[in-house]
Amino acid sequence: MTIIASLLREAQLPDSPTARLDAELLLAAALGKSRSYLRTWPERIVGSEAAQVFQSYVARRREGEPVAYILGQQGFWSLDLEVAPHTLIPRPETELLVELALHCLPVEQARVLDLGTGTGAIALALACERAAWDVVAVDRVPEAVALAERNRARLGLGNVSVRTSHWFSALAGERFHLIVSNPPYIRSQDPHLSAGDVRFEPVSALVSGNDGLDDIRHIVAAAPEHLAPGGWLMLEHGYDQAAQVRELLARQGFEQIESRIDLGNHERVTLGRLAC
Repeated sequence: MTIIASLLREAQLPDSPTARLDAELLLAAALGKSRSYLRTWPERIVGSEAAQVFQSYVARRREGEPVAYILGQQGFWSLDLEVAPHTLIPRPETELLVELALHCLPVEQARVLDLGTGTGAIALALACERAAWDVVAVDRVPEAVALAERNRARLGLGNVSVRTSHWFSALAGERFHLIVSNPPYIRSQDPHLSAGDVRFEPVSALVSGNDGLDDIRHIVAAAPEHLAPGGWLMLEHGYDQAAQVRELLARQGFEQIESRIDLGNHERVTLGRLAC
């Protein structure tokens, strides 16, 4: 017989700041219980079937597979989202983009576009907080579009439409009060691409040219044609790219340009407003 406390001790996940959390999440999922259950009942006996499921999860995690992909879900903002290997895993840093967007526009009606939506995380978080907003979420990957739509439907958010579009390609003639995006922004030769969880995530959602700015350049150049006068553009980017993104926005005629710092004290989001 195996008890909860023993299984957690024997998990032997790679040493990292999240090793204990990872083990608890995997065991809780195998048991169909919450993490608080594990701490309340550490001496509870675990059945052989659940123990085998847990061990299979642990084996995958030891190989570096992200917990989110193993469990097929990830928390973001106040939402639990389905995730899959063809989309980027939503990260806490991206919640800064949601916070800024919510403070940028009035609570009343507005039209918002989320470019490269992936799981739908940003669009769905905004739609959840602002029922009067009309949110459009686009992605060029059909599997991502289907996944975002499943998340939308499960959350019952009727103020979001999910579409297939490579950036603005299917949005001719449409304008928005706010455009947000967490586009690919990693340099093609960045050594981090071969380390950690990132190894398992789709390269197309991570890499954007030699300097990581190819997609951001495209978005900034095309955004004015799709923004209402006085509309905002907000972009997540790499920890060392803020100055370059501010320059791109300035060249395109944006005003009130600034960068905001994430929880790691990095300039993570840069925004600008189209002149009225």
